[in-house]
Formats: sequence, structure tokens, C-alpha cells
Amino acid sequence: MPTAPSGTVTVPAPAPVPHPLRTRSFRILFTGRLLSLLGDAAIPAALAIAVWEATGSSSALAIVLACAMVPKLLLLPLGGVVGDRFNARTVALTTDLVRCAAQLLVGAQLLSGDPSLWAIAGAEVVGGAASAFAMPTNSPLITGTVAPEALHRANAAMGVAGSVARLAGPALAGTLIVTAGAGWAFVLDAATFALSALLLLAVRVERVPLPHSSLLTDLKEGWREVRSRDWYWTSLIGHSAWNGAAAVLMTLGPGIALTRLGGSTVWVVLLQVGAVGFLAGALLADRLSPRRPVLAANLGLAVYALPLLLLAVPAPAPLTIAAYGLAQAGLGFLTPVWETAVQRAVPPHALARVDSYDWLLSLAAMPVGYALAPMAAGAWGPEVPLIAAAVVVGGCCLGTALVPGVRKFR
Repeated sequence: MPTAPSGTVTVPAPAPVPHPLRTRSFRILFTGRLLSLLGDAAIPAALAIAVWEATGSSSALAIVLACAMVPKLLLLPLGGVVGDRFNARTVALTTDLVRCAAQLLVGAQLLSGDPSLWAIAGAEVVGGAASAFAMPTNSPLITGTVAPEALHRANAAMGVAGSVARLAGPALAGTLIVTAGAGWAFVLDAATFALSALLLLAVRVERVPLPHSSLLTDLKEGWREVRSRDWYWTSLIGHSAWNGAAAVLMTLGPGIALTRLGGSTVWVVLLQVGAVGFLAGALLADRLSPRRPVLAANLGLAVYALPLLLLAVPAPAPLTIAAYGLAQAGLGFLTPVWETAVQRAVPPHALARVDSYDWLLSLAAMPVGYALAPMAAGAWGPEVPLIAAAVVVGGCCLGTALVPGVRKFR
């Protein structure tokens, strides 16, 4: 066998890091998250059809969606504090059970044959509030179940799970709606939350206890962690711009597809290609570890300006569809890369609070996009808001390259 020259010291290559799915706790966590994501992905289509069939009113659907979104936005900072103060596993398990009950109530209402809009709206309020406490636990659950050197692959695996759910969820919803009724989609989602809670019982999550302090102090400390990192808060501006732009595209895109690009089939294909692109981006993130992860991820997000501009023209359908798939691949790549960067840079005792501010700014931009897009389109035509959204998302995401912390983060 080859030997080293005399007088030299050979340094053994580091042992390869086993994939986090070989770790029992993470494997159980991954299974539970995949199940609940799959159930959740079936809900948007089922909810829209169920509310329309029950009321015949699009404004009723807007009310139900607002009932889920508003408490989520209001309670997210508090959810971050709870996620840091208590064991993330306990918080996630509790919220899974609450959301299970809420979805069962909606399913029972729809299956009764005489659903009450206000009962459904009330259940969505409860589910939205529970989500505000569940979402900040995602990062603490991952950091508490895998070794630091395996974080990147663990986040990539979660990204793949999310993209698989995006692909399979709508098809599952369509099958249930056609064969059994929309109510069973909610029963299925409730069952996935129950299974997720059951699996969490078997997960062991390491945690860093938070020193006892007041709620206001905890909130201020979480915000201080955000403000102290220029790479973080400037990236959040880009992420918020992306979500607002996505709302503009989702609002105006279907009409353009129907009237200018060839019909509803074009829009369905665009969404499916986007889901495939997201999966490809997550798989790519599992294989690549960029030297400047925050910069690379933000530049990938800037690609979302491309489908917005092509829809504004409008460009031929195949080109627009391909651009949307590429843009979604950028999102699929960003998600695990960004989450790994945050999990490695932010102290474990503040991770849930920092994540909650990320969710808050990202989700708050979407209602703004939903509200402004139709108003601007009615006044100046759809081209103006689409181009404006492209300029904003491209400018904000590319602009992060000017921030020293973004360029230097390795």
C-alpha cells in the first residue's frame, strides 16, 4: 500500500457524516413532518371548494382565509418566545393536537351536509393561532435531533419532504373531493396531525434552557438578535419582497393564463412545473454547500423577477412556464441553505424567536400583495403591478449583495 514520504505526517481524512435520516430521532421527526405537510397540502383546494359550495361567495372564502392568517400574524412573536422557553417537542406536539381538533371540526361541519360558515371560520382561527406556536419550533426540532455537521442535509431532507407534499397534496385533494367530498380532506389532515403528535412522543430533542425573564424582555432579546446581524435583517427584506411578489403573481397569473396564454391548462402546468422546480432546488441544496450560502440563496430568489416580467409581456407559455420552474428551484435551494445558516449562526436559546420574526415578515407581505395587485391591475392593467413586483423582488434580493455581512457570511 502507498506510504507517506519519510518525515511527513499524514492526516486521515475526516470520517463521512452519516445522513441524518440514519438518526432515529430525526427519522421519526421527518416522517411526522412529511405526513402533516402532505395533509396540509391537500387543504387549500378542499377549503376553496368547500366554502364555495357552502356559500357560493368568494368573499366568504376571504373571511375564512383571514381568520386563519390574522391570529397567526399577531401571535408569531409570542410563539417564538414559547418555542424558546419550553421544549420544542412539547410545543409542537401540543399544537399538532390542537390543529387536529380544528381540522376535525371543519371536516365534521362539511360532512354534516349543513355546514356553518362561522363554525368553520372559528376553527380556522384556532388552527391559525396554533400554527403561530408551531412554526417557530421547526428549527429547534432539527437542531435538537441532529449533529451540527449534519444540519445542512437535514434541512435539505425537510425541503424535499415539502416539495413532495406540494406535488402529491393537490392530487390527493382532487381525488378525495371527487370521490368522497371535501370534508374528508380535512379528516385526512386531522389524522396526519394526530400521527405527527404520536411520533413526536418517540422523539428525543436536546434543548438549551432559556433563563427566566419577563415576556417583554424575551421579545426584545429576540429582536436584538435579529437587528445585530446585518446579513439576517437585510435578507428578511428580500424574503418579504419575494412573498409579496408571489402574491401578485398568484393573483394576476391565472387571468393572464386564461386570456392570453392558452387557457387553464397552462396555469395548471405552470404550477406543477413550479413544484418540480422546487424539488429540484431542494435536491441540489443537498448536494451543494456554497462558500457564501446567504449570498447564493438570495441571488437564487432574485430569479423570481423573471416569470413576473414574462407574464407582463406576456411571453409564450413554454418560456413563462420554464421561468417559473427555474424561479421555484431558487426557492427550493434557498430554504435549506438559509435555515442551515440561521441555525448555525443564532444561539440555540434564541432560535425560535428569531425564526418567528422571519415568518412574521414573510407572511405579512402576502396579504399586501393580494390586496394591492387587483387594485393596481384595475387602475393601470396587470402589466404595471407585475413589472413593479419584478423590480421590487429583483432589487431587494440582488441588493443584499451590497451588504458586507451577506458577502462575508461563510
